[in-house]
Amino acid sequence: MDSLTHLFYGGVIAAAIAPRAHRRAALLAGMAINTLPDLDVIPLRLLADPVAQMTCHRGVTHSMLLLPFVAWALWAWFRRRGGRVAEAPRRWFWVFMLTLLAHPFIDAFTVYGTQVLWPLPLPPTMWSSLFIIDPMFLLVWLLAFVVAMAAPRRRLADRALVAGLALGFGYLGWSLVAKWQVERAADRALAPMALQDAPRFSVPMPFNTLLWRVVVMTPDGYLEGERSVVADRGPMRFRAVPADAALVEAARSVSAGARLLWFNHHFARVDAVDGRLRLTDLRMGSEPDYTFRFDIAERSAQAVDTAEGPKPAVVWRAIAPVQLKWPWDAADRLPAMWTRIWREPVDSAD
Repeated sequence: MDSLTHLFYGGVIAAAIAPRAHRRAALLAGMAINTLPDLDVIPLRLLADPVAQMTCHRGVTHSMLLLPFVAWALWAWFRRRGGRVAEAPRRWFWVFMLTLLAHPFIDAFTVYGTQVLWPLPLPPTMWSSLFIIDPMFLLVWLLAFVVAMAAPRRRLADRALVAGLALGFGYLGWSLVAKWQVERAADRALAPMALQDAPRFSVPMPFNTLLWRVVVMTPDGYLEGERSVVADRGPMRFRAVPADAALVEAARSVSAGARLLWFNHHFARVDAVDGRLRLTDLRMGSEPDYTFRFDIAERSAQAVDTAEGPKPAVVWRAIAPVQLKWPWDAADRLPAMWTRIWREPVDSAD
C-alpha cells in the first residue's frame, strides 16, 4: 500500500492495543513501526539495477518468517529502557508484533507482490484485491486516527478505533467479494473459449474497487477485459493482444528476464523494439500503457552451423537493464475510468 495508508493504518492498530493512557504515544509508535518494512527502499536506491530495485523491494523486510523476531527485539530493547513499554509490557509486546506484521499482510492484498515467506524461493504473494492507492481505504484509517489523537482517553476514541478496525478490515472483505464476482463473470465468459483454466489475474483499476481489469494469458498472447461490479450485467468481453511466445523464452534465458518473470508470475509480454528485448509487466497499467517496462537484452547476429552450412541466427545478449519511463497520462484516463464504473458499454450489453 501507499505510505500514507501505512502510517494511519499502523497508528490505529497500535492505539487499539495499547493502554488508554498510552494512546497518543501508541498512535505515533504505530506509524513508525508499520513504516519500518518499507525502509528497504533506501539501500535499494543505491543499486544501479532497476530490476533488482523492483524485485528486492518487499523482500527480506516483509518476511513474516523474520519480522516476528524483529518485533520481539524492538519490544525487548524498549522494555529495558523503561517507560511506557515497561509499564505495560504485554500490551506493548502485541503492539510491536501485530503492527509490524500488519504491514506485509496489507501489502499482499495488492498486485505488486510481497515476499511474505522470504527466504523461501516462492513467487511473491499477490492477492490483488486492492489498488496500491485506495482513497476510501485510507479515509477509514485516517478518520479513526484523527479522533483517537484528538481525544485519546475518552470513550469516543475507543469507539473510533473499533469502528476504524471494523470498517478497514470490512473493506478488505468487500474487496475480496468484488474480486470473486469479477472472477465468476470471467469464468462464464472464458468457458466457451476453453480458457477458464488459463493463467490469469484480476485487479482493481486505480483508486477504487468497483471497476476491475482481468488479464488472461494465451499461447499466442493474452486477453484483456474490464468489469464494473456496479454497472455490468452482460457477459464479460475480452480483447485479444498478440504476443510472440518465442520472445518470452528469449527473455527467460536472460538473468534479468528470468527474475522479472518469476516476480510477476509470468504475467508479462516481451517485444523486440529497436533491436532490444523489452519486457513489460502486465499487472500494473492497462493496454497499451504499463507502469513497469524494461529493456533487458540487445539483438546480435551469430552464425549457426546447419546441415546446409553456416546460417545467421538472432541471439539476444544481456545488457544492463534499463527501465523505461511511465507513459500513462492519468489526467486523460481517469475521467473515462470514472464514467466506465457507472456505465456499461453498449456493445457489451445483452
